[in-house]
Parts: sequence; structure tokens; C-alpha cells
Amino acid sequence: MNYGFVKVAAAVPEVRVADTKYNVQQIESLVIQAEGHGVEIICLPELSLTGYTCADLFAQQLLLDEAELALIHLMNFSRSLDIISIVGLPVPYKGALLNCAAVIQKGRILGIVPKTYLPNYKEFYEHRWFTSGEDIDEDATVWLCGQQVRIATRMLFKTPSCTFGVELCEDLWATIPASSKLALEGAEIIFNLSADDDVVGKRAYLDRLLSQQSARCIAGYVYAAAGFGESTQDLVFSGKAVILENGKQLADGLHHSIQAQLIESEIDVEMLRSERRVNTTFTANAVHFHHHKYVVIDSALITPREFKLTRTVNPHPFVPTGRTLDERCEEIFAIQAEGLAKRLMHTGSKTAVIGISGGLDSTLALLVTVRAFDLLQLDRKGIVGITMPGFGTTDRTHSNAVKLMQALGISEREISIAKAVTQHFLDIGHDSAIQDVTYENSQARERTQILMDVANQVGGMVIGTGDLSELALGWCTYNGDHMSMYCVNGGVPKTLVRHLVRWVATADLQGFGIKDKNAADILLDIVDTPISPELIPAKADGTIKQKTEDLVGPYELHDFFIYYALRWGFRPSKIYYLAQIAFRETYTTDTIRHWLTNFYRRFFSQQFKRSCLPDGPKVGSVSLSPRGDWRMPSDACRDLWLAECEAL
Repeated sequence: MNYGFVKVAAAVPEVRVADTKYNVQQIESLVIQAEGHGVEIICLPELSLTGYTCADLFAQQLLLDEAELALIHLMNFSRSLDIISIVGLPVPYKGALLNCAAVIQKGRILGIVPKTYLPNYKEFYEHRWFTSGEDIDEDATVWLCGQQVRIATRMLFKTPSCTFGVELCEDLWATIPASSKLALEGAEIIFNLSADDDVVGKRAYLDRLLSQQSARCIAGYVYAAAGFGESTQDLVFSGKAVILENGKQLADGLHHSIQAQLIESEIDVEMLRSERRVNTTFTANAVHFHHHKYVVIDSALITPREFKLTRTVNPHPFVPTGRTLDERCEEIFAIQAEGLAKRLMHTGSKTAVIGISGGLDSTLALLVTVRAFDLLQLDRKGIVGITMPGFGTTDRTHSNAVKLMQALGISEREISIAKAVTQHFLDIGHDSAIQDVTYENSQARERTQILMDVANQVGGMVIGTGDLSELALGWCTYNGDHMSMYCVNGGVPKTLVRHLVRWVATADLQGFGIKDKNAADILLDIVDTPISPELIPAKADGTIKQKTEDLVGPYELHDFFIYYALRWGFRPSKIYYLAQIAFRETYTTDTIRHWLTNFYRRFFSQQFKRSCLPDGPKVGSVSLSPRGDWRMPSDACRDLWLAECEAL
């Protein structure tokens, strides 16, 4: 099972200008390598059978005949192969010469796609030899290699796994690229045969152009450009090869390599289809676009073979990596703080009340609140941090909470909930020795009541601390920590909360106006503290007894499930497959299966909590706000998802 992935390749052969026999041998070598790796479709550069830099030799009948013979050779070579090869060559048509891409499979030409836009500026002068294929009728054919072959610029190719289109080099650089039209007509992957020369600064610009076009088309994009062996009389061709998926680069070749290159990756067509269905602008654009008839060509069936994903799967899809970490963290804080600042300004609040537990979520919420107050030039003493020790509060978390408030210069209050909750147990007739859901939730609701009442007392608002992961799992007390007047963390998953707090500790203390030299150590200790609601009494040694991840599962797994289930709509079997790859060194398959099942069970049963969430800013690509990204009936049936989990 391929789980919606299509394995593709971009190849850059070493060529000799006008030596078609040599060139086709080099191409065949790359094609057979790709076939052996399970590649379904391979793309080669523009005019790769002859070389792009033949110049006036394109007027020589011998070269044109030899190019056709080379294509016949490649067709014969492909008779026993499943792989679809897209190769460039000049094709005579009604007295003109067209710069074309030939799409071949199993000894047959599926179709010929001519280039539309011929550059004739600066170093390019293609109009000297070629004619645009723009005006060719969609029913046109050409006699080539002993076959009557369809030829059209508006042509789609269908395989059992995807629909793809082809454009050639300059067609991408047009104001409205051919690939845009192909995508709107249903092409999920675009293959570009190119021959871009290399000049200073062009590669970076081309990278941006390819990424943007792939994202704009919500498509896979495979680009192969002419490389070593082309004439260097006036230009140098560096042989760029790249594979992208919805703007994300999956594979990239070497720059200025003098060796042949073959890069491969798997494009997730199922993901692209999901994104297009959700993106109503794309579908509306497609409906309004239909001006021309497009030729649709069916490929031959591909023999099923064992599929193995070679692209990497990030186990922490919400967490930025590398050089983007600082930029991403700063952006997230800016979104959260600006959202809160607007709410404070709108309500005229000069105070904010927040429960400080010494845990990750309340720490992040406090840091965001501090930044919002600083933005509005409000006195930090207007932030009222309240510690509310209860039956399960440990010295470690309480100490960190107090130290953090002191380091940030906010107002501190401590209100124990023990007496109030004990009285409440007496009032409702609950035995405090029974540490059940009533025992736990009574504490959470008492804390929320304190925060709300103090907010009324000081004329402020309660800042919510709950995060996206807790909301997905329903790991919050309804009308307890579930509720606030503005929830700044509601769009941030737990794994990202952890990284944000660590980032502040290691990179941006000054940005938060933290002058206490020990603040970094406090924040890092909070990061290292086991996640817990601390509603059950601690162990005899004073350490945390109730650990959240022992009860609901590792948050890094759940955040992985959340990303692929909600962002892309993948079914459980595909998420399970990806998780096994991402966490192969961390969790057993049984562990992944167990917590995936638990995720779906909780996600469906806890929707009622998400249906009445307080306001809060969307931060990333996934949101569970009922007013934003996620609308789901609280009584939706979960049987289909759980049945697939059980069958894994």
C-alpha cells in the first residue's frame, strides 16, 4: 500500500551537444536506476536527447532524424518497464519545429507537449529555431516514431495513482504559468523540463519561484534542468534538480555537479487532494477557469511492488528546527501577545489574573501576558499571578511558580484551595479518601472560581493557560481550567509550548525584560518538570505522583496524530504508517497503535468541551476553535475510526 505517495525522480544526465546516441545511453542509465528504486515517473531536462545548446544545428535534418531515432531507442528500452519517462527533444510539425516533451511508457508515446513561451531576450533566442505550440488544436496529432501521437499544450496524463501535467522551462516564468492552468484542470504533479543557465543570484530566485508555484498550485513539482555537457561557449548550465510538495522542498540536487544526477522522493498526492478540497479559493478558481478543452491521456497500469518511504517524517511537525527556530518562536509570541493586547485594550482592562502552577502552560501564558503588558506600556504589577496550592502541589512546582513571578516583576498572591475543597466535599457528601474524578475536578473548578472572582475584584480578566493538545484530548475540567476570559495558548500544541519556554530561557530573556540571573535556570527546570495537573497527593518523597503522559499518552505522539488527522485529514492507517517511521527509535508499534486508538477515542468523546471554548488567537496551521478551523458535532460517531485502529 502506497498511502497516497507517488515516487518521482528528477534526472540530469551528462550530455554531449548534438550526440544523440551518447545522450540516450546516459538517459537510459538514469531511467533504469530509477525503475529499480520504484520510481513511477521520471523527468529529464529540456531537449535532453540533443542537448539544449545545439543552436543553428536544430535546422539540420540529420540532427532531427537522429533525435527521433534516439527516442525510438528509448521507447524500445522502456517496453518491459513500468516507469513513465518524460524527455525533451525537437519535433517537426507542419513545417515548424517545436521544443517538446515526450511522455513515454512501455514502448509507447503517451503524448507530446510542446513549449508555449519561447524566451527571446538577453541570452535566449529560441524564436530563431522554434515555434510556440500555443495555437495547436487540442485534437492535433503528429506522426512520430511510427505512431500517430496526440500533441497539445493542454494535456493531462492519468496514472493509477495521480494526474500530472508537463510544462517546459519558460512556461513557468510566464505571468500566468502553464502549470497554474494544468493544476486548475486537475494536475496534482507538475513536471518541468528546463534548461536554465546559471548566473549570480539566479538560483536563489529560482528556488523562490519554484516554491511559490508549487504552493500556489497546491501541487507536487518536479524540476530537471540541463547540466554538465551543454556548451559553455557563452553560458554555463548548472544542472538544477528539485522536487517540491505544496511549497516544501523534498529533495534537491547538487549545484554545479559534473556528474549525472538522480534525485528521488515521494509526493503525497493524498495530502494535496485534501488541501485542495479544504481550500475553497482553489476550487472556485478552477470553476471560473474552464476556457479550453484539455486532452486527458491514460497511462498503462503499473505493476504493484513493495513500497518504502524514503523521505523523512518529522516526529515533531509543529516544532520549528534549525535556523528558523528563533524566527518562528518570536512570531508565535507576537501573535499571542498582540491578540491579548487587543483584548485588554478593547475591554479597558489594566489588570490580568492568571493562575501560576509552575508548569509549562501557565509559564507560557505568563510570558505572553508580560509581553502584552509591555506592548501596551502597562505596569507589570497589573498582572496578578496566583498560586493555588492543593492536595497534590509539590515543593518543586510551587517554588518555581513563586520564583518566576518574582523574576518577571508581577503582583503575587497565594490562595490555598485545601480548606475550600474540603468543605465542598462535605457539602456534596463526597469522601475525600476516594480520589476519583470528583476529587480531581473539584480542585480544578475551585481554582477557576478563585481566578474569576479575583478578576472581578480587581477589574481584570482571567488569562487561560490550556493548550491545543489538552483541548484535542479533552484533558481539562469542563468549566474548570477549560474556561477563561481569553485563552492565549489555545492554538499552541504541548510540544511547541515546551520549545517556546526553552527558547525564552536560552535565547530571549532580555526580550522579556527578565533581569534575574537565575530566571533561565527556573525556566529550564519548569521545562524538565513532569507534566501533571497535580490533583493527586504527591509521593512520600514529595515528588509528582500523577503524570499526565502516563495517563493519556506521550504528547509528542498525540501532537503528531493531531497534525496529520486535523491538518491533512489522513485516516488512522496512514497516520500509523507515518508514526512508525517518525518514531522508529522511540516507540514500539504496539505503543503507537495503543495511543493512536486512545487519541481517537478521546478526540470524539471530548468535542463538547471544544464547542464552547473561550476566545483566543489562532497561532499555527491547526486550530480547534468552533469559530475557526474546527466545526464538529459533539455527538459524532467514532466507530469508523476506532474500527480502523483496531484493525491495524
